[in-house]
Amino acid sequence: MDKLTQIFEMQEELNARIGVNLKGIDEKEQTKWVLNYTRAMQQEMAELTDSVPWKWWAKYQEFDKQNARVEVIDLFHFLVSLAQTLGMTADDVFDAYVAKNKVNHQRQDSGYTEKDEADSRHI
Repeated sequence: MDKLTQIFEMQEELNARIGVNLKGIDEKEQTKWVLNYTRAMQQEMAELTDSVPWKWWAKYQEFDKQNARVEVIDLFHFLVSLAQTLGMTADDVFDAYVAKNKVNHQRQDSGYTEKDEADSRHI
């Protein structure tokens, strides 16, 4: 078993433990959970932001690298759950990442002077 597949299985197990079953949910439930996970990720991003000294007026702040790493993992938990909410497997995420990475490189090669959403429609 590859590591990403294992992470997806572990996340599904954790979600089940807290009473969340994302398999076969209807569009109304998908919408609810997409919003739940997006909001949770926004909060985790705020916590990650607070791990770095971003307040230029405050002299007491220090970079908390260990906490920043934990916040990244918290984000990843919610991101995997979000992918699962949308019916994506680890293989789906990997394949989409590879395809989107190729598009991003093509955009850089072309100078990416105009937004072209059609270049990602195939993903």
